[in-house]
Amino acid sequence: MSTPLFHRKTPNDHVDVHPSNIEIAAQMDNMQHLSSPANPPTAVHHLEVIKRADNRDGWFLSCIICLNILILGCALVSGSAFNSVAITAVHWQIFLIILLLLTMMWMVVYLAFTSRREQPGSFKDSHAGPVWLRVGLLLFGVLSLLMVIFKIANYVGYLHCDSAVKVALPVVQAVFLFVQTYFLWTHAKDCVQQHTIFSRCGLTLTLSTNLVVWIAAVTEESLHHTEIPHLASNVSYKTYRASHGDMKCKCSHSACDTFKEAFYYLYPFNIEYSLFASAMAYVMWKNVGRIVEDHGRHKAKFHLKDAVVGSVTGLLVMVAGLITFILYELDIEAEDKEKREKALLMHFVMNIVIVSLMSFCTVIGCVVYRLDQRKPISEKNPSLSLDVGLLVGASMGQLVISYFTIVAVVATRAKGYMNALNLTWAVIVVLQLGLQNYFIIEGLHREPFHVIQAPLQNNGQAFQEHTQVNGAVDNNGNGLNSYSNKPNWKRKVLKEVCAFLLLANVILWIMPAFGARPQFDHLVEMHFYKYTMWTTIVNIGLPFGIFYRMHCIASLFEVYLIS
Repeated sequence: MSTPLFHRKTPNDHVDVHPSNIEIAAQMDNMQHLSSPANPPTAVHHLEVIKRADNRDGWFLSCIICLNILILGCALVSGSAFNSVAITAVHWQIFLIILLLLTMMWMVVYLAFTSRREQPGSFKDSHAGPVWLRVGLLLFGVLSLLMVIFKIANYVGYLHCDSAVKVALPVVQAVFLFVQTYFLWTHAKDCVQQHTIFSRCGLTLTLSTNLVVWIAAVTEESLHHTEIPHLASNVSYKTYRASHGDMKCKCSHSACDTFKEAFYYLYPFNIEYSLFASAMAYVMWKNVGRIVEDHGRHKAKFHLKDAVVGSVTGLLVMVAGLITFILYELDIEAEDKEKREKALLMHFVMNIVIVSLMSFCTVIGCVVYRLDQRKPISEKNPSLSLDVGLLVGASMGQLVISYFTIVAVVATRAKGYMNALNLTWAVIVVLQLGLQNYFIIEGLHREPFHVIQAPLQNNGQAFQEHTQVNGAVDNNGNGLNSYSNKPNWKRKVLKEVCAFLLLANVILWIMPAFGARPQFDHLVEMHFYKYTMWTTIVNIGLPFGIFYRMHCIASLFEVYLIS
C-alpha cells in the first residue's frame, strides 16, 4: 500500500524532528513561498530594495545627527574654556543636560520595547561586549558615580552665589550612569533587526553624548593640569581655573577644597567610562540590521600561573613606577630648582627603562608570531575592526608629542643630560608604539589555539598540524586539546609577554592620567614652540595617549586569553 503524499496531522501524531528534516522543510517552504502567486519574485525583490533603502537612510540620518551634536558640543566646550564672558560653563552644561535626558529617554524606550516583546529570531554578536569590557564599564561607572557625588557636594556650597545648573548637571549625570550601564550591560550584543532607523539614530545619540561628556571632562581636566612658566624663573605654576564662575563666590562649607581635589583625581576614570561606553555604542550601531551566524564564542579561562615571570616582572615595574611617580609629584611642586631637576631626572630614567623593557619583550613576541602556524581570522566583525582602529588612532596622540619633542630638541641643539634623556625617551616611545601596535593587531587577528579540537586526529595530516600548533601529544600519540594544563613554549612565551606588557601599560596610564606633566616641567619645547602652541599640542595629544594605554590593557588581556 502506497504512502499518501499528504495527510492531516492528529494531536497524537509524533513528528521526528531532525536537523536535516528541518533544513529540507525550510527549503521547500521557501520554494513554495517564492513560487506562490501571492508572492512573485518581483515582490521579494521589491522588499529587498526597501530594506536596503531603510539601511541607507538610517546610516545617513544617524551620521548627520552624530556630526551635528559633536561639532556643536565642541564649539560650546571650547568657547566656555577660552571665553569667560560671551560663553560660560553654564551654557554647555545646559546643552549637556538636554543631551543626557534625550539619551536616557531613548534607552528607556528601547529597554521597554525589548522587555515587552519576545524576539526568538533576534541575533547576538558573540564578539561584542565581552565580560571583561562590561566589568571595566561597571568599575569605571562606580568610580564616575563617586566623582559625581563629590561634585554635587562641592557645587552645593556655591548655590547661594552661583547657578543651580552646576548642581543639576551632576545629578542628571548620576542617573545617566545607572541607566546607561544597565543598558550596555544587557544589550551590548544586540543586532537589531526591527525599527532600524530609530535604533541607529538612538545609538548615534548615545555615542555622541558620551563623546561630548568625554570632551568636556578632558578639557576641564587639561585646564586643571596646564602649567604656565613664570616670567622670571624656570619655576612653573598650575593655573587655578575655578569651575564655579566668579572667583569672589565663596563656598558655604569648609570641605569644598577637599571635594574639589577628590573629584579631579577621579576624572581619569570618568574619561575612560565615556570612551568605553562610546565604543560599545558604536559596535551596537554597526550591528544594526546585521545577520550573525552564531558559532559560539569559546569562554577562555584566565590562569595567572600561565605567566608567572611576566606577572612578577610587571608588578615590580609597577611598584617602581608608582614610587617614582609619587616622588615626582612631591618634588616637582617645590621651589627648589635642584629638587625639581632631580624629580625630572628620576621620571625620565624610569620611563626610559619601562619603555625599553616593553620594546624588548614586544620584539620577542613578534618573533614568536613569525614561528606560529595559526591562521588569521577570516571572519569580519565590528568589534575587531573598532579595536584596531582605536589602537592605531589613539597612538597618534603620543606619536605627535614625541615627534614634536624630537624636532624641538634637535633643532635647538639642546645640550645636557636632561635634554639627552628627553630625546631618548621620545625616540624609544615611537619605537615602542609601533612594535606594540603590531604585536596586538597580530594577536587579535590570530585564531585561538583552542579552535582545533581533538576530533581532527581522524585526519592524519590535520592532526600533525594540530600537534605542531599546540605541541601536545601524549605517550599514546593521541592529541591533547587546548585545555591542557601544559601549554607549549609558544603559548607560554606569548602569555608572559602579554602579562608584562599589560602591567607596564597600567603604570604608563597611571602617571599621565593622575597629573604627571613633564612636557610643562622641561621647558625646551615650551621655548621652541611658544606657550600657546605647545599647550595646545599637549592638551590634545595627551588625552589620546592616556586612552591608548587603557585600550592596550584591554586588547592585551584579549590576546592573553586567546594565546
